[in-house]
Amino acid sequence: METKTTNDSPCQTARSPRILYRQAKPRDGADQAEVFHHAVMQGAAAHYSVEERDAWASTMPREGSVWAARQALYTTLVATCDGRCVGFLELDIPVGHVHTLYVWPSLARRGIGTTLLVHAERLLLEHGHGRVTLDASRMLAESLLQRGWHDLGVEWLRRDGVRLERRRLERRLSAVET
Repeated sequence: METKTTNDSPCQTARSPRILYRQAKPRDGADQAEVFHHAVMQGAAAHYSVEERDAWASTMPREGSVWAARQALYTTLVATCDGRCVGFLELDIPVGHVHTLYVWPSLARRGIGTTLLVHAERLLLEHGHGRVTLDASRMLAESLLQRGWHDLGVEWLRRDGVRLERRRLERRLSAVET
């Protein structure tokens, strides 16, 4: 994997990146690890303290094989640019729950996460679900609540002795003709 400075984006097409969406492959695991780490440590900086972000980031190793193994547990959708994963979503289809949604920080707020959610919602509709749930960080919750998700309440997690806040959100699904 190439070395990146903290501000480097894995997508080198600066003006208008071509983002492709697909199901994850084992080779995406290393990129998923980096996206997760940078999304937590940089992307969530305005919403969580350094201590909170360190505790959050420590929940998953920065090891590609671990993320590749999770692909067997969850349907994992990725957003790629120039062949590199720049965002991903892990979906538990049987229970209709999004476990994770992360986007490379410099590409945040460009619709990548929203598009991943659209694809996940389509999959859930195809499997007969009428709703989707998601446990959102403070940052993600703000955005989703503005887009019509419903707040089911705050949950507190303890990671390495640090309390982390997240919100349980829900959205009703409906088929849209295209």
